[in-house]
Amino acid sequence: MIALRGVCKTFDGGASYAVRDVSLEVPARTFVAVVGDSGSGKTTLLKTINRLIEPEAGEVRIDGEPVRSVPPHELRRRIGYVFQGVGLFPHLSIAENIGITPQLAGWPGDAIRARVEELIDLVCLPRTYLARMPAELSGGQRQRVGIARALAARPAIVLMDEPFGALDPVTRDALGGECRRLHESMQLTTVMVTHDILEAVLLADRIVVMRRGRVVADGEPHELLAGHPDPAVSTLMDMPRRQAARVRSLLEERAARE
Repeated sequence: MIALRGVCKTFDGGASYAVRDVSLEVPARTFVAVVGDSGSGKTTLLKTINRLIEPEAGEVRIDGEPVRSVPPHELRRRIGYVFQGVGLFPHLSIAENIGITPQLAGWPGDAIRARVEELIDLVCLPRTYLARMPAELSGGQRQRVGIARALAARPAIVLMDEPFGALDPVTRDALGGECRRLHESMQLTTVMVTHDILEAVLLADRIVVMRRGRVVADGEPHELLAGHPDPAVSTLMDMPRRQAARVRSLLEERAARE
């Protein structure tokens, strides 16, 4: 569904690489998490897929078609995009925010209304919220609306850039589960950038690890958890195990005191 071949993007007049010679394939209906340190190139890589960033070298294809052959605005209407800041239009109602992409695509009004109602149900918000403005919703509720908006035009692909990073842990966990459920029920192809290794392990079918603009590891979660020749990748992937061990230790200490 998504194929990158030798993709490169530089900044500072070519002095440094944000993405360097990345080749990657994402089959249809796969959930891929891209992880790595800040500045590793994760978000830049994600944005080359929908042409928010144009690479200097290499090629990106969607379902076999080069993205450069499609006008950027048309391409982005076919690809859902969810990001940390949500980016809802503050002067539009929740219904208008969700329906904006189908409206731009020329859908009839009744089809837009039906799709908006379907999506507000899918992201588990009351339909009464459709008349509200974004400022009247909590951060988690706004992020649910952002997810609904990304799905409004029935895209086959959804890109997510740190979609839950600003949320509290409970809301983050709940929304992550909702996104995985929607991914499966709508048969989406999903690429998510995240700093949270545990989130990547729990949600993704496959994890791509980036460092200094390059892909240094690529595999299913259980494969990477089992070990990797790169010591830094092994340390990164061992983090969920270390966290679980600390939790077990705390529980055992408490049980011993009782």
